[in-house]
Amino acid sequence: MTNALPPLIQSALERKLPPKIDYGIAFVGCGGIVNYGHIPAYKASGFNLIGGYDINREAAEQTVKTHGLKKVYGSLDELLADPAVEIVDIAVMAWSQFEIVQRVIAAKKHMLCQKPFSDKYAEAVKMVELAREAGLKIAVHQQFRWGQIIRAAKAIMEAGWLGALLDVQVQVSIMTPWDMWPWLAEQSRLEVLYHSIHYLDALRFLFGDPALVTSRHTKNPAQKAKGETKTITVLEYESGLQILIAVCHYDWSPGLYSIFRVLGTEGLIEGTIGTNYDYPHGRSDTIKFTSRSEPSRNFEATLPGRWIPDAFYGPMASQMEAIQTGNEPLTSGADNLGTLRVVEASYRSMADGRSVAPSEITA
Repeated sequence: MTNALPPLIQSALERKLPPKIDYGIAFVGCGGIVNYGHIPAYKASGFNLIGGYDINREAAEQTVKTHGLKKVYGSLDELLADPAVEIVDIAVMAWSQFEIVQRVIAAKKHMLCQKPFSDKYAEAVKMVELAREAGLKIAVHQQFRWGQIIRAAKAIMEAGWLGALLDVQVQVSIMTPWDMWPWLAEQSRLEVLYHSIHYLDALRFLFGDPALVTSRHTKNPAQKAKGETKTITVLEYESGLQILIAVCHYDWSPGLYSIFRVLGTEGLIEGTIGTNYDYPHGRSDTIKFTSRSEPSRNFEATLPGRWIPDAFYGPMASQMEAIQTGNEPLTSGADNLGTLRVVEASYRSMADGRSVAPSEITA
């Protein structure tokens, strides 16, 4: 067992940027995630950050001042009228995104939308349709696809080191400070829509769309948050593969864990999702690979960087590449409809007490 990362993992973790990265970017919404996630990752990538707008002007002013941006916009109309702005990074509540996206499309700007794309599936479908009709690129900030453990797992799978897939598990037991986001604690749909959506999206990226979703949700009787804070979700595939996502957000114990595990006929990935251990600062992800027949492939290491903020460059870089090539960004709005179908299937499964096919979810 070596502590050195194999070259294929090192390559998978490298920051990959398109040839042109100087598109003017402006933020609609200047909350915490923009300040400790988006902007640090974008600046580290050399992106061209113009300024920001927020309904709370003080938030926009503080963001621009803290990060040395160029301009505070007094209104959304002012931002959209600025010819220097080519991509609008929308970081607002899910229920506010639809109206803003329509206005951005009318202004002929490309856009990167916060996740969840929408809390109403029909509105998400409409946003994708409107952007397509206008010839604009719309993407969703599902940045966990660029997380270290996900990129490393993808590289190992593509190299064929795992063999046929047998079992996949994401198990997270942590204490989440919901009071950091009072608006979030008020949501009746909480854990799956705002947290496990990261895992569901990344698992779709790695393994494709499931045939069935079975999900059960519960709460801590003492919690103040309205929505579910402990969930168990099983994704079933036509191949027979089952994926378990089990998440608890009220673990007070010292034995917290955040585990990512993929078992194949020829290899085993055992990893941790570091950000969950002391959010939002977090730790680096870790990985251990064990080969059934090729011991020379075995390694165990701490992966460089952190999910927040390092992975946050990915959706924007992919959006820029799509604008240049005419292709779709990796986390396009159209692709994200698949993630939202799995999310909605989870809630329908809980409500109906049955397994639900994502294909049942329609506009």
